[in-house]
Parts: sequence; structure tokens; C-alpha cells
Amino acid sequence: MSLRPFRKPAYILCLLAAFDVPCAFADTQKGSDKPFKSMAVTPDEPGLCLVPRPPADLAPTAYVRNGYRAILRIMAAEMWQKTDLCDCFLAQIQWADVVERSEEFKASNDPRRPFDVSALRQHADALFTLRDETCAE
Repeated sequence: MSLRPFRKPAYILCLLAAFDVPCAFADTQKGSDKPFKSMAVTPDEPGLCLVPRPPADLAPTAYVRNGYRAILRIMAAEMWQKTDLCDCFLAQIQWADVVERSEEFKASNDPRRPFDVSALRQHADALFTLRDETCAE
């Protein structure tokens, strides 16, 4: 019977860290000078014109909420077309207004998939591309 060599480096590192044994890996030592880097998403810069996430209680599924989000973008682009101002209208439109106007964009009677979200996104992208080109001048 031959003995296999012990090949568990992660196990050894855990033991070293548990008993405060100095080792070459600074991350495993207690009291390391390295700051902890969170996986949290950093907040957006206040000057950016970004589409807000719809609240979870707005619709029962993410698919419908994504449809509302695309409709919000379309409504903001339409406001830009009416006013010719390059302002960010996304924050000025209320979710209640989006839900009210959503009847115009329904593609089916299925309550779980009432919109063609990909078509709505393409339409919103086209309007925002036009807006961005015009406002860049």
C-alpha cells in the first residue's frame, strides 16, 4: 500500500489562517492592510441620464417591468421630440403615467407577456440614437 502525497493547498491555507501562522498570502492573514472590496454596485453619477429600474411592485414579472422600462424610454424620447430640448426627461415621467399609457403598446392579451419587449427596446434605442446624434451637434 503506497501513501499518496497530501495535496490540499486550500485546506492548508485555511489551517494557516485559522492559527495565525504567517504565510505568503496576505489575504489569508488576519489584520491585513488591504481594504475589503465590496461586490456592491457603485451608484451612478448624478449627471448621467439613465433609465431608472421599475419598482418590483409595479408588475408581477420582470418581463412586464422591462416592457414598462422600454415604454418609459419611448415616452422620454417623444418628450424630447416635442420640446427639442436635450434634457433628461426620464426622471420627469412617473411610473403611473407609464402604466396608463402601456395599453397603446400591448401586443397580446397574455397578462404575463403583454408586450413585445424586444420591439419596444429597438424602437426606444432608435429614438435615443436620433436624440443623441441631434444633441451632440
